[in-house]
Amino acid sequence: MDLFDVLNLIGGLCLFLLGMNLMGDHLEKFAGSGLRALLTKITNNPVKGFLVGLVVTSIIQSSSATTVMVVGFVGAGMMTLRQSVNVILGANVGTTITAWLVAMDDIGGAGVFIKLLKPSSFCPILALIGIVFVMMSKSRRKKDLGMIFLGFTVLMFGMDAMSGSVEGLREMPEFQSVLTAFSNPIMGILIGTVFTAIIQSSSASVGILQALSATGAITFSVAFPIILGQHIGTCITAMLSTLGASRDAKRTGWVHLYFNILNTVLIAIAFYAVHAFASFGFYDMVLDKIGIAVVHTVTNLVGTLIFLPMGRLLEKMAVMTVREKQEEDEFRLLDDHLLSSPAIALAQCEETVRGMATLSVATMNDAIGLLDHYNGDVAKRIEESEGKADRYEDRTGSYLIKLAAGELSEDESAEAAKLQRVIGDFERISDHAVNVMESAQELKEKNLKFSENAIRELAVMKAAVIEIMALSEKAFCENDLESAVRVEPLEQVIDDIRERIRLNHTLRLQKSECTIEHGFVLSDILTNLERVSDHCSNIAGCVLETKKDELDMHRYLASVRTESQEYRALLAQYREKYSL
Repeated sequence: MDLFDVLNLIGGLCLFLLGMNLMGDHLEKFAGSGLRALLTKITNNPVKGFLVGLVVTSIIQSSSATTVMVVGFVGAGMMTLRQSVNVILGANVGTTITAWLVAMDDIGGAGVFIKLLKPSSFCPILALIGIVFVMMSKSRRKKDLGMIFLGFTVLMFGMDAMSGSVEGLREMPEFQSVLTAFSNPIMGILIGTVFTAIIQSSSASVGILQALSATGAITFSVAFPIILGQHIGTCITAMLSTLGASRDAKRTGWVHLYFNILNTVLIAIAFYAVHAFASFGFYDMVLDKIGIAVVHTVTNLVGTLIFLPMGRLLEKMAVMTVREKQEEDEFRLLDDHLLSSPAIALAQCEETVRGMATLSVATMNDAIGLLDHYNGDVAKRIEESEGKADRYEDRTGSYLIKLAAGELSEDESAEAAKLQRVIGDFERISDHAVNVMESAQELKEKNLKFSENAIRELAVMKAAVIEIMALSEKAFCENDLESAVRVEPLEQVIDDIRERIRLNHTLRLQKSECTIEHGFVLSDILTNLERVSDHCSNIAGCVLETKKDELDMHRYLASVRTESQEYRALLAQYREKYSL
């Protein structure tokens, strides 16, 4: 093996790893959110969970990617730790499909059909189709499909380059001595673990081992412990993904690690114990790519058969390892692991904003109640809720910015923009709740009381604001268009009520029925209540414009006011209901 063989080996290895990454990344994108959503719909049935993990990993060609997604789902509360165990077991078997794709090149036979099954025969055709899709198609799915074809082609050309460059090692005694050292179980497992941890892919590690099989020097005794070590090394990606994650997400990473360690230890002990008493005839047999794929698959299948009925054991071990208390976190749905799945991440964002909506409306209702009966404990709760609403806006807004930095479809971009706007409106409602609470506090501290007419008029406006908040909350949380349509005419009525109360207060002031001090407090209350209705209008407008494909909410609402008969009918209805 000369210098040029070494250069070819390096180039082939780079092409192989590049092709695997391209194929895996674009397979995940091509599969879409539906495949990821499948992971969240499984039950505690071990077989179903196993099959889901197997199918998803077979499609996206990476057990690490599947496990990282599962870590994110568990951390976000979309999947239980118990469910994740079964999926991880399936993912470990699903990852073996890559080795079989690589092994197809060793299919024997001289027939035309057999030759066409070899990647070396159909890869040029895949490359041609792939480059056409990438360069000429405007469809994102076709571009992803093209990149999958190109990635597989690059992978196979890299494999051919590696296989060709290492053939010279066949005659090198130094190489033979190194392989002899690897046949030591402990050394082989250690090498497989470390090398796989470095490249963070058991599929790539097995592929490189398959390339070395071209030397004719890879025996079962060498390949077996290395493959067992690869099972452990592939856990590094999942373990890294749990850093800073929630308690259950960390436990999911440990489930993956414990399964692979126990699987490796049990199989190694059983195999070498039996071999010590009854030597296996195949122990020193030379393996080709197909043989290595068989060993990789069988070791994973055996481990799965052992641990599938023992999923609760893995779960208990992970729980014992990660004992930290789970803090209540309203933002646990916003898991960064989900950012690669925009549809799911957006759904989690929307669920989080629903919690914010409920909080903000309840806070404002508490503040309105203080105007009739002031309570210091309720006032303190309002201040705490307002701070929580601020955190909602900060955390959700930051998460949406991260999400927008990725690749979103037009619908996903529109949904993200809608959420970004409504969190500002819900946060402002909680701000106005604090302002109303402070007005109630001022009334109590200064022992101020409004006139009976002012109390009656203010009660009408409070009732209208409570209804408009309920309508906007329902419109957003339930995507209820009927409630959204009713918001805008009620908002107009609240505007009219505010002006009418101000005018009536001026008349009472002239008659000395009220004081200027009363007027300042009343004006603050009216302003805050009216602005709450404005924010409710914005929220309902976002719901409506999303359905109507409108880009300009204010233009849309203006057209509703001038052109809609339904709007005019509802306006008349609310004017009668909230008449002063």
